[in-house]
Amino acid sequence: MHSHRTFISGFALWGVFVMTAASTRADEQATARARQFLTEHEGKVRPLEHAAALAWWNANVTGRDEDFEAKKTAQNRVDQALADRERFAQVKKIREEGGIDDPIVKRAVDVLYLAYLEKQVDPDLLKKIVDQANEVEKKFNNYRAQVDGKEMTDSEVRKVLKESKDSARRQAVWEASKGVGKTIESDLKALVKLRNQAATQLGFKNFHAMQLFLNEQNGDELIKLFDDLDEMTREPFAQAKAEIDAKLAADCSIPVADLRPWHYQDPFFQEAPFISKSDPDAPYKTANVIDLTREFYRGIGLPVDEVVPRSDLFEKKGKSPHAFCTDIDRAGDVRVLGNIVPNLYWMGTMLHEFGHSVYSSKNIPQSLPYTLRLESHILTTEGVAMMFERNAKRLDWLVAMHVPVADPTGFQEAGAKMMRNQLLIFSRWCQVMLRFEKGMYENPDQDLNKLWWDLVEKYQLIKAPPGRSAPDYASKIHVAVTPVYYHNYMMGELFASQVHHAICRDVYQSEKPTQVTYVNNKGVGDFMKKRVFEPGRTLSWNALTKHATGEELTPKYFAMDFKTN
Repeated sequence: MHSHRTFISGFALWGVFVMTAASTRADEQATARARQFLTEHEGKVRPLEHAAALAWWNANVTGRDEDFEAKKTAQNRVDQALADRERFAQVKKIREEGGIDDPIVKRAVDVLYLAYLEKQVDPDLLKKIVDQANEVEKKFNNYRAQVDGKEMTDSEVRKVLKESKDSARRQAVWEASKGVGKTIESDLKALVKLRNQAATQLGFKNFHAMQLFLNEQNGDELIKLFDDLDEMTREPFAQAKAEIDAKLAADCSIPVADLRPWHYQDPFFQEAPFISKSDPDAPYKTANVIDLTREFYRGIGLPVDEVVPRSDLFEKKGKSPHAFCTDIDRAGDVRVLGNIVPNLYWMGTMLHEFGHSVYSSKNIPQSLPYTLRLESHILTTEGVAMMFERNAKRLDWLVAMHVPVADPTGFQEAGAKMMRNQLLIFSRWCQVMLRFEKGMYENPDQDLNKLWWDLVEKYQLIKAPPGRSAPDYASKIHVAVTPVYYHNYMMGELFASQVHHAICRDVYQSEKPTQVTYVNNKGVGDFMKKRVFEPGRTLSWNALTKHATGEELTPKYFAMDFKTN
């Protein structure tokens, strides 16, 4: 998962202005005015964003009340600066008048227009939203499942769900892990209404619609893409799940008809369960996950050696139980938060988060304006992270990294099956998240738990627990803390497949996509720097996809990957 801080992504491609026959001098004046605005914006907002990023990091590392208060104060200062109506009027006028003859400057103006637009709501309302979101995030970070009077970490919950053959024990642990939903339910509902209020003040029908606009995404096109993915994955997923169900039911000595959400190993069935005889965790139990991550990125010419010491990578009380990467200053201070245990899940997660770290101000040129010194879009950074993460399940990668594998044939079969199942399972899970959030913001007063379980049953083919009435939707941190973000993970999977196939074509030229692992090939790092990282946010997500791969974003390479794995 990428940083939870709000990023204003993409460009207003709808605002392309035709150059008139104005004089060169007029163009120079328009460009000079725009540059002046960018300089003033950076002078005022950059130190505030830096302070907010540090405060946000500290709060997530410690979980202390005073650090969450500092985080809230720092974020309010950023919001206050972007809410400045006079500054917004200036950037709006500069953008509408056009005549800017430098495309980089023009892009920066478009990006800032969206950043200021989002904050043009009542200042008291903005502050309320930050307060409410802060409260929810604090409760998430401090919540631990309690079973039989014992507190369990997130990793301990996952261990029981992965290994226990006792259905009653699994159910108790799963229900305890969902208890955070009850803790934040009322806060989340209030937050949804506050966000909708802000969106309607700006002329949008709801917060979901506003977020898509701010991220240069079209709601109708998005649903069409997800409808196409639904059609493409429905049958293969049903077949894969039938095999998974048979194995999971046998493991717990129950009929398939009695399978419930707690049997699927991951609390949300967003990860592929282990169903092979070979244990894919085995190679990682004695491996050093951090060293492997460091060696891998160094080998492809994208070293992360200076990121590791700045990071916080192991479990401790009060700390966020999740994982993320954040760029503190857009000048190279990049950090990863993790809760590593030596297994496949955390190997993949570290490849993922340090994948975000190389797509940051470490490799985006400092010569770009501060405003554009970011990834093109949240979906492109998620795509890069996912592309690297996939290697954790590949035997070829482990062999190339000199990790001993006791049962290579078993791991190869297990890894390939997990990879295929993972792509299918995750695509179905993303359907639930996209459609749930859309429905929640369209009508927050409906029975949200019913909406949640209806979608889970339809897209994931998992039966709701009989008679359960609990706010399980609220136990997913993204719903509260990174709203209207999750569909970008799925689009990121499409981007990951498309870029991987482009690397196979342009760097490896002949090798099969299933066999390419990148290990010790600095050509991969060169490709990523030139084709993906260096444009920063000067290109929209679709323009960047075309720049990197020669085509706009398409599901066809993703389909190739789940059909061949």
